[in-house]
Amino acid sequence: MYDVVIVGGGPAGLSAALILGRCRRSVLLLDAGTPRNAASPRTWGLYTRDGTAPGALREQARADLERYPSVACRTTDVWRARRMGDGFAVECDDGRIEQARRLILATGLRQDLPDIEGFDTYWGRGVHTCPYCDGYENRDHPLVAYGSGQAGLGLALELIVWSRDVTLCTDGRADGLSAPDRDRLARNGIAVAEGGVARLTGDGIRAEGLVFGDGTSRPCRAVFLTPGGNHPSPLIAQLGCDLSAKGTVPTGAYESTNVPGLYVAGDASRRVQFAVVAAAEGAMAAFAINTELLKAEAA
Repeated sequence: MYDVVIVGGGPAGLSAALILGRCRRSVLLLDAGTPRNAASPRTWGLYTRDGTAPGALREQARADLERYPSVACRTTDVWRARRMGDGFAVECDDGRIEQARRLILATGLRQDLPDIEGFDTYWGRGVHTCPYCDGYENRDHPLVAYGSGQAGLGLALELIVWSRDVTLCTDGRADGLSAPDRDRLARNGIAVAEGGVARLTGDGIRAEGLVFGDGTSRPCRAVFLTPGGNHPSPLIAQLGCDLSAKGTVPTGAYESTNVPGLYVAGDASRRVQFAVVAAAEGAMAAFAINTELLKAEAA
């Protein structure tokens, strides 16, 4: 039995493994190798690694873990998790069952894209979820906030930090905007496009425009999606975690959950989905687990 099993090898999981390795804890990190940001060419906003490719970050982090003999990493998908006494058992698609005293789920979120031609083509290169991560690279170009209601309004207003050419695209849905909302958008120079979107066009490298069902088009360098359309790992439900209305896990101090001994770190526990925040959450979960195990061992 390991001290800790970590499911997920992104910034949160790798950071947790590093801290626990330095605490000489026996750790097994299990990662499916299919990160949500695989299509993104760069990771931004990460201190000393700003602009590094996501794959390069993971490779360096894995290399860092090699100096800690108590940490093992394996590429496999975990498809089931359950309580086992005071600990946990996880079942992997390679047929192995691993056991641990504590469990960290750093599984992130699965992103569902709108079923619009071109959105999958430009995912990570013109279709994004976080303007803090990708707004700067698209600054002063035409930007689109894709959504409706107050979420769409808020995202559109947020985007004016990076461009004064912003459109709120509701894609034919009821926009839920009041007259004061529309006045606010107009005062800030934000157009509202209410027609259904047919496709996102581009040159194969970057997005260039939105084409609507009526044949009209609008220049567009980047589309930013409103929060939603993403789903947590099914392991979270299997273990009985509480979920917020947004589909994330409401964690307490140091990323603890309502399930004793289970911690959730990274995108699945926050709306602020920055790599640097995920890494910090992984470190905090590791600190809490080591402290918890130490109290039991030194009682």
